[in-house]
Amino acid sequence: MATARNGRELFTILETSADTESSAACDGQDNGLKHEEEDNSEECHHSTSTNCSDATSNDSDLDFSDLEEEEEERASFLGYDEDLYEDCASPDFWGEPDQVISIETFSASSGPQHSLGDDAEPRDYFRILFPDSLFEHMVEQTNNNALYRQRRSGKTDPHWHPTHDSEMRAYVGLNILMGVNQLPDSGMYWASDIFIGNAGFKKTMTARRFEKLTQYLQLCDREAEPVRGERGYDGLFKIRPLLDVLDNTMWDAYTPNRCLTIDKSALVTRAPSSPTRSVPAKPLRKGLSVWMLCDSRSGYCHRAKIHVGRPSEDQAVVLHGYRVVTSLVRGLEGQYHHLFMDSLYNSVPLLQRLLKDGFYACGPAHSGRRGFPEVLRPRNVGKLSQGEFYQCQRGNLVATVTRDVKVISCLSTNSAPGIVGISPEEEPNCEMDGEGDGDVAEGSAATFGLPKPLPLLLYQENMRGVELCDRLRECYQVGRPHRKWWRYFLWFYVNVCIVNAYVLLKESRGGAPAAGLNGKQLTQHHFRARLAQQLIGDYQGARGMERAARKRHADSPIEYGHRLERMSERSRRCRNCTNKGLRHESVFGCKICNVHLCRGGCFSEFHK
Repeated sequence: MATARNGRELFTILETSADTESSAACDGQDNGLKHEEEDNSEECHHSTSTNCSDATSNDSDLDFSDLEEEEEERASFLGYDEDLYEDCASPDFWGEPDQVISIETFSASSGPQHSLGDDAEPRDYFRILFPDSLFEHMVEQTNNNALYRQRRSGKTDPHWHPTHDSEMRAYVGLNILMGVNQLPDSGMYWASDIFIGNAGFKKTMTARRFEKLTQYLQLCDREAEPVRGERGYDGLFKIRPLLDVLDNTMWDAYTPNRCLTIDKSALVTRAPSSPTRSVPAKPLRKGLSVWMLCDSRSGYCHRAKIHVGRPSEDQAVVLHGYRVVTSLVRGLEGQYHHLFMDSLYNSVPLLQRLLKDGFYACGPAHSGRRGFPEVLRPRNVGKLSQGEFYQCQRGNLVATVTRDVKVISCLSTNSAPGIVGISPEEEPNCEMDGEGDGDVAEGSAATFGLPKPLPLLLYQENMRGVELCDRLRECYQVGRPHRKWWRYFLWFYVNVCIVNAYVLLKESRGGAPAAGLNGKQLTQHHFRARLAQQLIGDYQGARGMERAARKRHADSPIEYGHRLERMSERSRRCRNCTNKGLRHESVFGCKICNVHLCRGGCFSEFHK
């Protein structure tokens, strides 16, 4: 029988700190992926960017091809330990919460792993995560895609010419700057209005060139892409080259700290050809979802897994959560990390497996899921008063049900039963919901000063890693809305690499100000702006080079062939006088510039 624990003993919770910029974080709708259908028409751009959605969904994101097979076959396919699942359902599995738990000390090395010096720039940190080889691959496949598209249509594109590494880096830099200086439509950056148009964009490349790069941008070999049903079919083939590189660079650049967060992040899209399922009841009917493993303290994203499809059964949800969590933490076995996750996929067999592999975990749980103690289910516990809680235990595994603002069920392996702490003066913006996905509980301010079980406080303190990453990422969107689903994942990973590079720089400097900022702290705004400028470098498109040449010639017009000479027999308006609002005509001018100019000071004045 579970025993009530209502003591008010204070304790020291896991130390975490979050050094990030605040921003309104929005939860996107979570949906799944299907294979993208071939579209030979020109790719179009949407003028309105969708950054977040108020739509939420409790539906899962994955679909298995074997949902109709026997449970044993499905469990074997997922690597699920069937013995653990059967044991937790036995009547004598749970006992009284009076057992001593054992928590090994985390002693593994952690933090940034690189050899950059103190004078390293944002471009150097970004290169660790997004290497130059990816830009070269993007250039190769973009040029190939342009030829592929033109062959299929049987028409040549007169406005296209092959791109190269410098231009591709400049293109990515402009997309980063679009998130720093946000305008409703991409064409507005090249507007002639001096209050709207951006001179830097105009100098880097023309609007038409930017559109052409966006139109033909590609990451995979279109001619080698397998179709659905073929051997070796991969639903993520279009971004597989990107995933193969970034999975390694993100993992190697930062060794995980003790406390890690596992949660999902949503990418909301209005793309008409999005491979996600439709949810008519939601304001935004399309969405893409990614599971992330992030550092609870800094928000650094170690791994991200894209989800395809969705399970239709609760059993499939549990099995899928088992597989996703174990795949995200693969390679950290035996180091005694502390994992924090929400209730969507948390289960007794999962925590048993993690404990067996050398992980401690904590998170809310669905009280109706198989394996949760029968005596702690709502119908057996009855009505609880605020601060009251009951617990059951089996070794390190502790099940807790308590009432904060509402009834919360929790499973943990990193906290002893019966220990109670007082809720902090300021609660984090993340309240645990025993039957949901970690939504913010209304009226949480009323719980200040109430005793709480240790698992609940640990969860509230450390279930923020993915939220920190999302806040940093959503402050400045990268890329523009597009009709192709894989473009959202491309810019998502670019944005995550920027956030990770920013975290690497800040932790590597140990709080010291960045070089060139005169003692000021390097904010993410400064980091992104400088990174974009370094990616663009001195690259200038055709129009920018013409303007630069004209400026150089103006320094010494005679040296470059500019001279005042007779242009025609008929006089025309002087360009210099017209610019000043005057009306004078002349038969003389500069043939290099192809303008008429008055004899006298207009020649030298115009070329300045």
